[in-house]
Amino acid sequence: MPNLVRIAPGALIIGKPLPWTVYDADGNVLLTQGYVIQTDVQLEQLFERGLFYPRRSDTPEPEPEPEEDIRPRNPFSDYPELLRTLEVTLQSVQNQSPDAQRRVIGLANLVARCCREAPDPCLALVHLYSVEPTAYEQTLFYAIICYFTAQQLGMDDKRVLVLLGAALTANLALLPILDKLNQSRRRLSDDQRAIIRKHPILSVAALERAGIDNRLLLKIVSQHHEQPDGSGYPEGLSGRDILPEARMLALAERYTAMITRRAYRDRFSITQARSELAEASHGLHDRSIHDALLKAITAYPPGSLVRLANGEVAVVTHRASGLQGTQAQAIMSPTGNRYIGAFRRDCSRPEYEIQQVEVPEMLPSMDYGQLWSFDRH
Repeated sequence: MPNLVRIAPGALIIGKPLPWTVYDADGNVLLTQGYVIQTDVQLEQLFERGLFYPRRSDTPEPEPEPEEDIRPRNPFSDYPELLRTLEVTLQSVQNQSPDAQRRVIGLANLVARCCREAPDPCLALVHLYSVEPTAYEQTLFYAIICYFTAQQLGMDDKRVLVLLGAALTANLALLPILDKLNQSRRRLSDDQRAIIRKHPILSVAALERAGIDNRLLLKIVSQHHEQPDGSGYPEGLSGRDILPEARMLALAERYTAMITRRAYRDRFSITQARSELAEASHGLHDRSIHDALLKAITAYPPGSLVRLANGEVAVVTHRASGLQGTQAQAIMSPTGNRYIGAFRRDCSRPEYEIQQVEVPEMLPSMDYGQLWSFDRH
């Protein structure tokens, strides 16, 4: 089947839902998006059978201008294409393609539209796929979190799009080594530390070479590792010298890093990550960005697994808003058995009150989009 390639080592992660559907050599679907590999034996069998997945082109050809897509956004079915588009977009910047700026703007608009039309499912992507995300997945998560933080602060749409463009490109210079760094148990080498500290400047230089000249975007990228107390890099800026958008991106990166499993540490629970961010805001002259991110995500964000008062395990589907409490779908019984299907739960009712956030190392296999009543077909 054309446009399919053999699965590379490391592409499948135990305990994490597949971000794309897997095919065999004849193009038959073998594993659907959402399936979770449970054991090393399963991994070995899959690699031995020579499974394939849709190619992400290393040398993308210029694409014709697409017709306007007016379909309602489904973040779960859009997810593989979002990741592919992100990779192609960043390659266009690295290759200094004439259409690089158009691609960055187009992707920022697409991410914004997904977040606007399907806000809770977009946040669910961040929390369901955060077990061990790739560099491209992390980058997409930064943009999603930035969008909701900015919305909470009432930022105007044009400025939000610039922020998303920055979030999607800020770590351009780190991409070649980011997955390796996340999977390494060794201490950083001097060369790695140097790249990390220089990557905001290197990313800005790459963007400028590609003809991306939005001064606000470039400034966000250059400042996204500066800290209010002056301890950041590369310039050691502090306080009001740091753009609010740069601080939003820094917090989005920090939150994503905490809820992500790394080779050298376990994942933080959402509760722990929120507590860390809240504590980090103490003593700041302006806590509004920390508060906005925490309020946007909420204590029980969509995609998080929670234990209910009746003992069930459920996936949160909708944040509390207005008169409606947190909504969830129960997927496991109090005895730990997987339900066939899922059952809607209103967590404002005493019997379905959320008791705690679960931090599973192994997510259950299922089509998560169905929890939001999305139909892939």
